[in-house]
Amino acid sequence: MTRRFTALAALAVVCAGVELVAGRGMPPGAAWDVLNGGGDATERHILFELRLPRLLVALCAGACLAMAGLVLQSALRNPLAGPEVTGVTPGAVLGAVTATALGLAGWDSPLAVVLAACAGGCAGAALLWLLAGRGRGDPAQTAVHGVLVSAVLGGLTAMVLLVEPGELGSVVQWLVGTTEGRVWQHWHLLWPWALVWGVAAWLLAGPLTLLRCGDDIALAVGLSARRARTLALLCAVALTAGAVAAVGALGFVGLLVPHLAVAVFGADLRVSLPGAALLGAVVVCGADAAAQLSSRLLAGALGSGRLTLPVGALTACLGAALLLVVVRRTPSRSF
Repeated sequence: MTRRFTALAALAVVCAGVELVAGRGMPPGAAWDVLNGGGDATERHILFELRLPRLLVALCAGACLAMAGLVLQSALRNPLAGPEVTGVTPGAVLGAVTATALGLAGWDSPLAVVLAACAGGCAGAALLWLLAGRGRGDPAQTAVHGVLVSAVLGGLTAMVLLVEPGELGSVVQWLVGTTEGRVWQHWHLLWPWALVWGVAAWLLAGPLTLLRCGDDIALAVGLSARRARTLALLCAVALTAGAVAAVGALGFVGLLVPHLAVAVFGADLRVSLPGAALLGAVVVCGADAAAQLSSRLLAGALGSGRLTLPVGALTACLGAALLLVVVRRTPSRSF
């Protein structure tokens, strides 16, 4: 396990280095000069005020989504459960887009956007729990109600777009997911939230490991399955809301990274939960670096200096392909 964590940490450092030098605005050589203490004021501003906070936000958001996905899959005993099943992701998107359309928030006011997204995410989760409450925490009913709530919230987002068509760019950025334009204020808002709820999720690792084995086994050792599941869902909601508020709805990260974490680190969540956080950070950071490199190459090939490929587009495409593999390998498996 130590070697696996060390290898992942080294991979994270490599992805972080690539992302720091991959963006546009200055050549990779100039970025290395700044890292070595050189460069002019403009280059230092680009690296330390734009690229570095973007990197940190990508790492933290990826860790949050991966932990949230693993918590959900363990609590609901459903390998296809992701942050979207709680209604938090579409709720956060709806909150941010609505606040922007009303003029209460904008991309130039990160705090207002984060607060609006968190409020929307919590409202989506509250709606889910209101509808699924009669099921007494039944995993299947919670998952079904989550899909319905997500569909309703997605429809409301489309209605906001019809009322305020000028917000199309904001809607697309939130629905696809992007780290573009992230600054230090985003990072200062995200990391304390992620730390608190990440520690809370890790403290629930033991009960979650029992829930993966079934409610009967959990009850046999004296664990209240309903209470543990409720606390787990609360942690997943909080982690997802924080990540979505910072980078939007990055598709498939919270759904597929947990499968990789369990495959690499095993089913004991005391080990696989930190492993999932590290894997999620590597995946989002690596995807963001690849997106920036692709944007640079496409802009040069097409002669368009404004072309930007959002990281959410890459995670969605790769995630969809991997999801087909997962479904084909486990077509009738509940967990």
